[in-house]
Amino acid sequence: MVNVQRLPYRRLRFSKETRRNLKAGLLFISPWLLGFIMFTLYPVIASFYYSFTSYDVLTPPKWVGFSNYAQLFTKDNLFWKSLYNTFYYTIFSVPLSMVFGIALAALLNMKVKGMAVYRTIYYLPTIVPVVASSVLWMWMLDPQIGIINGILQSLGIPGPGWLIDPKWSKPALIMMSLWGVGGSMLIYLAGMQDVPQELYESVEIDGGVWWHKFRYITLPMISPVIFFNLIMGMIGAFQYFTQAYVMTQGGPMDSTLFYSLYLFNNAFRYMHMGYASALAWILFVIILIATLIVFNSSARWVYYGGAR
Repeated sequence: MVNVQRLPYRRLRFSKETRRNLKAGLLFISPWLLGFIMFTLYPVIASFYYSFTSYDVLTPPKWVGFSNYAQLFTKDNLFWKSLYNTFYYTIFSVPLSMVFGIALAALLNMKVKGMAVYRTIYYLPTIVPVVASSVLWMWMLDPQIGIINGILQSLGIPGPGWLIDPKWSKPALIMMSLWGVGGSMLIYLAGMQDVPQELYESVEIDGGVWWHKFRYITLPMISPVIFFNLIMGMIGAFQYFTQAYVMTQGGPMDSTLFYSLYLFNNAFRYMHMGYASALAWILFVIILIATLIVFNSSARWVYYGGAR
């Protein structure tokens, strides 16, 4: 047998100056630590516990085990409806927003006189408050007096009902989301301006045109930016709430009852806080799985300069 000699245990000791610096550092970050514990850590732990209870805020929570989750998956049709609406919105709005954002960034990356003004104009919708922009779009999408149907009628095209038609309500909100691509467009633009010009010059020497530059130089070089915007856009789309709450309240016929709106209704309208906590944790798992899938696929299409 091999004789293994046990090393003597030594207690880790800090010098007096190290302990003093540690105390000072903890004192400086104590406001953040208290805020994190009170407003983030405790609510997360409490919501996980409440998801296994029947809790209406007014009375003490009653333990029900997995009943909330079982009811969600087997008896709650609105749960599946809201999940379908959310996936529908995410699948269409996120890719369209990325395409429009990249296209706008490519146009605004051109060397044209007065480009700073154009960039400001396209970015302005991003800083408009969400509620104000929702009210504006409610007027624009009005089937009777809305400007969008007015333009369509002038072209001889009958305008749809938009927000009052179940078939057009989600496409209307997707179209509205494209109005606010200025934020992601600015990030794409920053990534494009960081691409070395020597790469474009080499394509020109080889006889390449603008499409070759965009396909083989621009897109690979800004792939980390695309990856970031994809993750953030996907997380935001899964939590889509404000516009639907202001504009439709989930109607017509639950066609815009998105997951976060259904969660909000259960928590603050019906006071089913335990049920809403279960909804929240399911949403967390869905977002986590979707994010992990994108992360695992990123090794095949995201290029980091200098990485091996």
